[in-house]
Amino acid sequence: MSAEGGMRSARRSGSGGTGAVATSAEARVPLWVQLTSLVLALTAVGIGSYLTVAHYADPAALACPDTGIVNCTLVTTSSWSVVAGVPLAVIGLAWGVVMTALTVPWAWRASVPWVHRVRLVLSGAGAAMVLYLVYVELFRIGAICLWCTAMHVTAVALFGVVLAGTALGAAGRSADPAHA
Repeated sequence: MSAEGGMRSARRSGSGGTGAVATSAEARVPLWVQLTSLVLALTAVGIGSYLTVAHYADPAALACPDTGIVNCTLVTTSSWSVVAGVPLAVIGLAWGVVMTALTVPWAWRASVPWVHRVRLVLSGAGAAMVLYLVYVELFRIGAICLWCTAMHVTAVALFGVVLAGTALGAAGRSADPAHA
């Protein structure tokens, strides 16, 4: 890449004349995507940890009503809360940990394409799982868990941010003469 091309890349990334020259990978995905996705993934880890501890310690201790349509205890102790002997809380926690690893800023700047594909597929799988779990809560169990809903909102939001970051990254690559 010529010095002129490097300056164009630096100007596009917003570093201007500050001396900080962004690489083309850094310029592809905005910082807000990197930080928002990381915060959402860490939120998933926090919620998943809380639900996992509650599952193994005392599901009735969840800070959530346990009567009527909002009933965390009913949801988290139902037969639907375990898949192949593994509690959904543990699966959600594991998903959050993997998504955290895939949303740290250096993962967004990874030069190997499989990292970006895995991040998109796993975040999409999380959002798809939300559709299934909401169906189970509403139509099979007949109750909603507020903590589960917080995890659902987090998963769908994370998928949205990852999708936006992937689209912006693709647009950045197509606009970068080095990738043309």
